[in-house]
Amino acid sequence: MRVTLIAVGKVKAPFAEADAHYRRLLQRHQPVEVIEVRDEAQVASRIPDRSHAVALDHDGRAMDSPGWSSWLSERRLEARELCFLIGGPEGLSSATLERADERLSLGPQTMAHQLARVVLLEQLFRAVKILADEPYHL
Repeated sequence: MRVTLIAVGKVKAPFAEADAHYRRLLQRHQPVEVIEVRDEAQVASRIPDRSHAVALDHDGRAMDSPGWSSWLSERRLEARELCFLIGGPEGLSSATLERADERLSLGPQTMAHQLARVVLLEQLFRAVKILADEPYHL
């Protein structure tokens, strides 16, 4: 299954190092292609055709780590590409949220969009490790 992450803006320090770290860890089980766009107007055109688009939104469904692994397993069974959408400092517009097939939340707290990107990668890492029946605590 191909996984893409479309993020508004470039990742910068101090988040860039953690972003690279989790992308390296994911490489073995589930590589993630990251596409950085300058502004949200470019997001919709970069979503791969026939992919399951998932907007990260504070009003979306929240899951714990086992929940993420079950959710990812279900997406794998669907045999569709998976595409995560992360907005900029203002989040995602209602038009982009409507374009998404699903909305997920990383929790009720407000966090910087670059931190949300790192948290998503970390949760994907935990999910693939759980699915591989490998320990995931670092």
